[in-house]
Amino acid sequence: MAEQEQQQEQAAKDVEHADVEEEEEDNPNYKPPAPKKLDDIVNQDQDDESLVKYKQALLGQGSKDIIHDPNNKLNCIIQKLSLLVEGRDEVSIDLTKPEEEIKNESFTIKEGCKYQIKIYFLVQREIVTGLKYVHKVFRKGIKVDSMSQMMGSYGPKVELQSFTTQQEEAPSGMIMRGDYKIKSCFYDDDKIYYAHWEWHLAVKKDW
Repeated sequence: MAEQEQQQEQAAKDVEHADVEEEEEDNPNYKPPAPKKLDDIVNQDQDDESLVKYKQALLGQGSKDIIHDPNNKLNCIIQKLSLLVEGRDEVSIDLTKPEEEIKNESFTIKEGCKYQIKIYFLVQREIVTGLKYVHKVFRKGIKVDSMSQMMGSYGPKVELQSFTTQQEEAPSGMIMRGDYKIKSCFYDDDKIYYAHWEWHLAVKKDW
């Protein structure tokens, strides 16, 4: 337990140093629900058919016995980030690689095109609640944009899970072309940080 807390504290500090702090909440009075164990959630409200169906949809065949990586103490393991553009093949960054290698990764997109980000992850042991993806975009050291996406809650499953962000539009115009550095992080309602990384987006006149 102490080891997990140390890992979480260090991850949170690293994210703070990387200037990817949480954006202001739309509702500053929002308080996340108290965390519950998977067994407690499964065994609760057995006589409520609608809740039982909801939990089945959330958990599937999920079980606290599902463990993808016994050496990883976190309950959510980020696998990869993909860029989705209509009419183009999906391109991805492997987020299991060392951070220094990920920093060298770059997507190239055409100016003005519509795109989405898709994040793939595994959940093990317990339900993770209120997952959120946040990133900040920098150009020449100046913050020019940001994104904050609430993803929801996910239970342990054998299969890879994913979330796709809302559609965004790439910058356009001659002065807006160039390299953009993006700092991303991934955390939940309990402020447990599961991953943080830096990557690049190159906006060009054409593909």
